[in-house]
Amino acid sequence: MKLKPLADRVITKMLEAEETTKGGIILTSAAKEKPEIAEVIAVGPGGMVDGKEVVMTVKPGDKVVTSKYSGTQVKVDGEEYTIVRQSDILAVVE
Repeated sequence: MKLKPLADRVITKMLEAEETTKGGIILTSAAKEKPEIAEVIAVGPGGMVDGKEVVMTVKPGDKVVTSKYSGTQVKVDGEEYTIVRQSDILAVVE
């Protein structure tokens, strides 16, 4: 990967929206809900951020829920990623 997050930043990639419902109905692209779960791709080193020590608690491969309108979207090699602060991550999906 060509992106390396700094400080308390985390690079995520949104997971694909469901293609079918639980009942087996195939959804068109317009009917699909925006995915809410992202996969962590890379994690910054943490350290001192705004005068406070930040310890990174997520790791690459974790599935997380982030604030809906948080982060910055970037496109690298045709792939779309979102860069968020660790504090914008609401939960880790287990």
